[in-house]
Amino acid sequence: MKVDISQSKSMWFGESEKIIKRIFTNYRVYLKGCSRTPILFFNEADAIISKRYESGFSSLTQTENAVQNIILEELENFEGIFFATTNFAKNFDPAFERRFLFKIEFQKPDIPVKAKIWQSKLPSLSESECELLARRYDFSGGQIDNIVRKNEIYEVVNGATIEFNKIIEFCDNELLHKKQHKRIGYV
Repeated sequence: MKVDISQSKSMWFGESEKIIKRIFTNYRVYLKGCSRTPILFFNEADAIISKRYESGFSSLTQTENAVQNIILEELENFEGIFFATTNFAKNFDPAFERRFLFKIEFQKPDIPVKAKIWQSKLPSLSESECELLARRYDFSGGQIDNIVRKNEIYEVVNGATIEFNKIIEFCDNELLHKKQHKRIGYV
């Protein structure tokens, strides 16, 4: 049962708390009708179970803390399987840590694995091209998928097989931090 975190927040006072409570109630109802235990899945969970605010009396702060308190309370006696994923675990409130039985960190793949990913996603590349991409770019599997999609779009739009230098260009564009170019002349 995947929870869309963006749908768990409401602009109406008190509504976010009701939505969160309803998620757990719906899970319990769904669980009763299943022969196998379903998973309650919060993707990008740091958006909702981040560190609680210690001070401030704004309605937003109160709502965020109330939502987190409801989740903490629900997880305390949760009977089921709960998964929460994040790319920003440092932002989790420490109170949630003990409520997670297993905490698994997935590292980016190493160079030989990345080369195999490149080869499986773009079989037209040579082994040496895959190795070069794996060494030059410290990409996650998701970032490699972005390059593959750009490649597919390029080939559909242009009706031609892509050249390796274009893949390099896509990889350079995928980087968030671009290399700074020296400027010549006046600014």
